[in-house]
Amino acid sequence: MNTFISMLRGINVSGQKKIQMAELKSLYDALGLVKVRTYVQSGNVVFESQEPDAAKLTRLIEAHLEQSFGYGVPIFMRNAADFQRIIASNPFLTTRNEDPTKLHVTFLYRPGLESTLNNVASPNDDGDEFFVGDQEIFLFCPNGYGRTKFSNSFFE
Repeated sequence: MNTFISMLRGINVSGQKKIQMAELKSLYDALGLVKVRTYVQSGNVVFESQEPDAAKLTRLIEAHLEQSFGYGVPIFMRNAADFQRIIASNPFLTTRNEDPTKLHVTFLYRPGLESTLNNVASPNDDGDEFFVGDQEIFLFCPNGYGRTKFSNSFFE
């Protein structure tokens, strides 16, 4: 079995695109995914599947979400090895040994944004920094993530 974490983008935010976690779990169960667990009202789901291809699972789940709820929901899909790679390659942790409570990761839907994002000027002088990885952006927010201008909207 392969363990995956799917993160649904933009649901249950400001009362829009509401999906109850019980309904989400039922949808994953109906797709034959096993050991399905949701995390609060976040849209994050941990599950196992015989299917090793994350892209195939993403397409399957996205199609069923749209069919079931009437709107598209992008999914960020990662497996356990991806999370190990993310932790091991975080330059703010591995090179600079920054306080882990000040570190955050923003997931990218598609790889290949490095050349575009590395030319982006910082919107502030609060000490916030970012580094573009393979399919994620590593953030260092010394004043907390709630105060940074490096939100998902900034990068999108």
